[in-house]
Amino acid sequence: MHYPLVINTCLSALGMLVTLKVIPQFGEVFMKAGFKGKDLNKAVQKEIPESAGMISGAMFLIIMFLFIPFPFLEYWVSVKPQAHHEFPHADFVEFLGALLSISCMIFLGFVDDALSLKWRHKLWLPTIASLPLLMVYFTTFDLTTIIVPKPFRPFLGLSIDLSLLYYVYMGMLAVFCTNAINILAGINGVETGQSLIIGLSITLFNLLELSGDFSEDHIFSLYFMIPFCAVSFALLYYNWYPSQVFVGDTFCYFAGMTFAVVGILSHFSKTMLLFFIPQILNFLYSCPQLFRLVPCPRHRLPRFDAKTGKLGMSYSRFKTSELNSIGALILKVCSIFHIADVRSGVGEDKQYTECSNLTLINFVLYVLGPTHERTLTIYLLTIQVLGSMAAFFIRYQLAKIFYDV
Repeated sequence: MHYPLVINTCLSALGMLVTLKVIPQFGEVFMKAGFKGKDLNKAVQKEIPESAGMISGAMFLIIMFLFIPFPFLEYWVSVKPQAHHEFPHADFVEFLGALLSISCMIFLGFVDDALSLKWRHKLWLPTIASLPLLMVYFTTFDLTTIIVPKPFRPFLGLSIDLSLLYYVYMGMLAVFCTNAINILAGINGVETGQSLIIGLSITLFNLLELSGDFSEDHIFSLYFMIPFCAVSFALLYYNWYPSQVFVGDTFCYFAGMTFAVVGILSHFSKTMLLFFIPQILNFLYSCPQLFRLVPCPRHRLPRFDAKTGKLGMSYSRFKTSELNSIGALILKVCSIFHIADVRSGVGEDKQYTECSNLTLINFVLYVLGPTHERTLTIYLLTIQVLGSMAAFFIRYQLAKIFYDV
């Protein structure tokens, strides 16, 4: 039995119970401080606390700070004073470096919630928070060689050293993980729910790999994933429909950086991306609006119909003459292949075009029609579960075609 994992699990269970107790108690405190918002997808739009992700993030850090001694307890107890060189200093630095990056991301996420930063600023926040993580990787591991898939080995060889490009990739991974969760949001429970499913999927993957050659790496990942899943479950309890709190950007950043940390330091960053299949699809689908090829409103929330109590697609409306040639081509492709609702010649003077906002949430509504918010969340989380199932299939079956596993 691995006793540090048992202790980690016990601390996580205790942290989950404390989080369940604390979130409603701090709700009024957050609202008095101005962290509140209206739930626009309800007939009665009452104000509820925002940025509750700060509470789950803080509880996660408390669990991890209390846990710091236990993975190394056997060394501190058994190693003689004159034999300190046997202590795993590199592992200790990795542990503290991971906590530093997550702490930075929680702080910067809370700054975003307080100041409502623009999207161009949101890209820099995870980049800054990932710098300690990349420095720890450089000083303790610094392996930048990747195995080349079988079909490309006749041209590139068995492996290739990416050098600095690998660090660029890891930095971009941190940026993607944080923002990918943030842009698949807007309805009760979806941010926390997708993060919890990803966290549970990573935990299952770690458990399956414990008997392999890299068991220590997966134990390191479990140290972070078990507490994360515990506090996320407590937050989801209050964020589920009808939501009693909003999680805020703080939680999205906290979740994304935690995933990036374990993916990078436990050396399964490619597998990590497999668990983000719905987020990758949502990002690719959103690219025309994210990169302003098609006009993008500040908020792309689904539209609530007070008469039916259901959510429908939201639209971006703009003058047809303002659309550039690339944007016009994109909308034409969307219309031909029925992947978005595009309406030309709208308005009294027929000079406007409307396009359903390019998000996975809107696409589900486009396919299924108006849907109750709770049902829509369940559909999206089902897609997340199917994405994880596909990830496991790719990792353990299709990978045999491309790698020697």
